[in-house]
Parts: sequence; structure tokens; C-alpha cells
Amino acid sequence: MAWVYLGIAGLLEVVWAFSMKQSDGFTRLAPSIVTIMAMIASFALLSISMKSLPLGTAYTVWTGIGAVGAFLVGVAVLGESISPMRVLAALMIVGGLVLMKLSTR
Repeated sequence: MAWVYLGIAGLLEVVWAFSMKQSDGFTRLAPSIVTIMAMIASFALLSISMKSLPLGTAYTVWTGIGAVGAFLVGVAVLGESISPMRVLAALMIVGGLVLMKLSTR
């Protein structure tokens, strides 16, 4: 169950990163509230997952999901640029996440 909580926490990290961008420096109320609520929920679920997962694994997977997810949302939703090097970087992060998962009991 810890991995499920961690996955949801990572997805919520993507939500708060996107809503933070939409908050325009916390000058727009609704996206600012979404940012703060998603942050709290993401941190809470990360904390719960760390009860049974190693710190290094949990934190690396959480930030990796957030980084790759934010990259994908940036490209798909915000029209940010995509290049072979950016795609390779995202794939390397995913590879690292897979290795972290495989190395944890």
C-alpha cells in the first residue's frame, strides 16, 4: 500500500506544480488554494509511505514522478518546448525510478 500512497503523492506533486504555475505567483486565489491543498496532501501521503519505504527510495520516486509529470504537463498542456535532450533526460529519470523500485524489497 505504501507504493500506492507514494504514487498518488507523486501525482499530487504534479498537480501542485501546475497549479502553482497557474497561480501567477500566488496572485490568483483558486490556483493558489489548489496548490496549497495539493502540497499538504502530497506531503502527507509521502510521509505515510515513508513508514515502510526507505527514505532515499521514497523521496527519489516522489520527486521523479513530480519532475517527469511536470515535464509532460508542461509540454502537453502549456505548450513548452520539447527536444530530444529533454526527452532523454525524462527517460533517464524514469529509468532511475525503475531501478529504485527494483532495488527495494
